[in-house]
Amino acid sequence: MYKIAIVGERDSVLGFMALGFSVHEATDAEAAGKAVQALVKSGEYAVIFLTENYAMQLEDELAKYKDLPLPAVVSIPGQGGSTGYGMNNIRSAVERAVGADILFKE
Repeated sequence: MYKIAIVGERDSVLGFMALGFSVHEATDAEAAGKAVQALVKSGEYAVIFLTENYAMQLEDELAKYKDLPLPAVVSIPGQGGSTGYGMNNIRSAVERAVGADILFKE
């Protein structure tokens, strides 16, 4: 059975431990990138959540994983709140899959 992981700053990710997520703290984007790379390489994860602030900084590295069937790397708001980056990525992924933007505009 596949697992779910979350990578980000301590205050943003610790609560997910109670939900059974594999929690990986990162103090900076470089550490977050290494954690994501290790999680992908393990082959054990179906979904890896990454806080938006790190996802924005690791955009080029994360592009390598966009076309992989697993894991899905999804950016979520961190401790500073949403920047809209994660929603834009989801919109783009849906558009690639469906061929049109079917999500409602905000």
